[in-house]
Amino acid sequence: MSDINNLPKAEGEEEVNKNVSHSDNNLDEKKPVEANEPEIVEEATVPEEKASTTAETVDDSANSDTDHDAVLNEIEDSNAEDAEDEGNKERHTIEVKAYDKMSLEALTIELETLTKNEKVQAIKSHVDAINSEFKEKFQSLLDEKKEDFLNDGGNEIDFYYSSPIQKRFKEAYHDYRKKLNDHYQNLEKNLKQNLADKLEIIEELKGLINVEENINTTYKHFKELQERWRTTGPIPRDKYNNAWNSYHHHVEMFYDFLHLNRDLRDLDFKHNLERKLLIIERAEELAKDDNVMRAFREIQELHKMWKEELGPVDREHRETIWNKFKAATKTINDKRQLYYQEIDKVYELNLEKKLEVINAINTISTENVNSHNAWQKKIKEIEALRETFFSIGKVPSKVNEATWAKFKESVRTFNRKKNAFYKDLKKDQYTNLQKKLELIKIAEDNKDSDDFEVATALMKKIQSDWKKIGHVPRKDSDKIWKRFKAACNFYFDRIHATKNAANKESLNAFNNKTKLLDSLKDLKSTGNKEKDVESIKDFINTWKELGRVPNDKRYIEGKFNKAIEEFLTTLKMDKNEVEMIKFENKLDAISASDDNKDLDYERNFIRKKIDEVKSQINQLENNLQFFTNVDDDNPLVKDVHKNIKAHKDELKLWKSKLSMIKEMY
Repeated sequence: MSDINNLPKAEGEEEVNKNVSHSDNNLDEKKPVEANEPEIVEEATVPEEKASTTAETVDDSANSDTDHDAVLNEIEDSNAEDAEDEGNKERHTIEVKAYDKMSLEALTIELETLTKNEKVQAIKSHVDAINSEFKEKFQSLLDEKKEDFLNDGGNEIDFYYSSPIQKRFKEAYHDYRKKLNDHYQNLEKNLKQNLADKLEIIEELKGLINVEENINTTYKHFKELQERWRTTGPIPRDKYNNAWNSYHHHVEMFYDFLHLNRDLRDLDFKHNLERKLLIIERAEELAKDDNVMRAFREIQELHKMWKEELGPVDREHRETIWNKFKAATKTINDKRQLYYQEIDKVYELNLEKKLEVINAINTISTENVNSHNAWQKKIKEIEALRETFFSIGKVPSKVNEATWAKFKESVRTFNRKKNAFYKDLKKDQYTNLQKKLELIKIAEDNKDSDDFEVATALMKKIQSDWKKIGHVPRKDSDKIWKRFKAACNFYFDRIHATKNAANKESLNAFNNKTKLLDSLKDLKSTGNKEKDVESIKDFINTWKELGRVPNDKRYIEGKFNKAIEEFLTTLKMDKNEVEMIKFENKLDAISASDDNKDLDYERNFIRKKIDEVKSQINQLENNLQFFTNVDDDNPLVKDVHKNIKAHKDELKLWKSKLSMIKEMY
């Protein structure tokens, strides 16, 4: 078995230019004249924005009219590619999703799904794009967590953040890498064995020329070798061209050997011609297909069939059919070039949009912002611009990294300015924390107080003060708020419980007072003043003992006072005595309210009345001086003396009322 690197070149070969910018194998190989056929390459991968895969580009020289075979530069080494990637066809059918719009969890699930359900060699570009997106998004999340940590007073050296989704993604990616490594190890082993098998086939082809046996038997053996060659499988890429050229060379030599039996040779030529004409017919249909990439992928398969599965045709047809096939291929390739040019225009437009977003972020970063609310508004604006940036789409690969770097720097500039502002607020936040801790202590010290009047006012005040203090460090906010709220709620729950009990007692007092009022209305005078007064006082004492009524039912007090007054007016009693009984009842009602303001008001009112009556008495006494020569029996003088006496009696009554009030203090 000969060394593959020393295989003979095909007889009668001509040079074919190799200027393919997509492939790493820019070889300057020779091909047989008869089989001056295109070498196919898998579809060039569209450059992935922010992806780590090596982008392939389209060489415009493929459309050069001066190079007769330049169109074939886009169609190279299909079998060589398949030799290292049996998943090429599957790769084209696997959906490329909008990974830049997926969340971290969605990216992880997509990676797990691809690794589990697809051939590992067919998902490399998908996985690379997913991995790149995940790294960027997680780094962005990491930056945000770090900023929050620093804003809360942490030291940068102490920052650490881990995420379950990151761990899950790493496990999925490790699983993919292991499967890919196992695939390539098995592939390398298979490629070497396939190479050995194909070299053995070539050696057997050589031997057919010298074998002495029936020509039909030899031809049958030849066809079996051709079938074995087709079914053997891929070989290492760097060995492919030499192996194929050597194989094709010895196939040609065998056909030349068959000149003694032209029937078999012509029959094979005819079969190959029929098959190749069908391939040309399909290629011309594909040239009219609007789905450019689908047509390009299928033309690759047709080139593979032309080259691998079919032998030569009669020399008179070789150039004609090849030119037809090549023309259809060129049409498809030209449409593909135009397709990529249109994509480039979209990418350029995306670039303009992304640069506009970057400029908008830079503009916001230059604005003077001096309040927390204003910064929160700017943060939302920046977040919206970030989402817009990620949703725009891909840019030309040559400026992808530079554009991404500009974007990150613009966001970092904004974040640095924002962080500087919030660092200045940290001192205020810790001062606020101390103030709120003091309010918590007050609340907790007074939550068990039974002095509801004082404690309630205090609790309401510290609640108002709490709202005015401002922000505290985020790490303490929830904790101190829960403490403060718990103390306040505990106190006010006690008040409500007390009020509920008091309300029940007040309602009972109202019901009992209603009954007592009804009995008072039925009270009749006995004609004995002392006994009747004693009865009224018993009613008043019983009324006081019944307790307070609900605030919304205080009207019953007025009804009771009116009933007392009506009954007293029926008695033959001194007016002042009646007034004092009524006043005593009034004071009892005031004292029952536990509101010193009402008592103070009543005291001030009486003092004012005393001053008014005194003034009136003085005025009347001064008037008497004008009657120096008038007899005391004069009606006018009598009237003045009568008024003075009435006012003095009134003054005595008011003073009695004032004395009664003073006894209550």
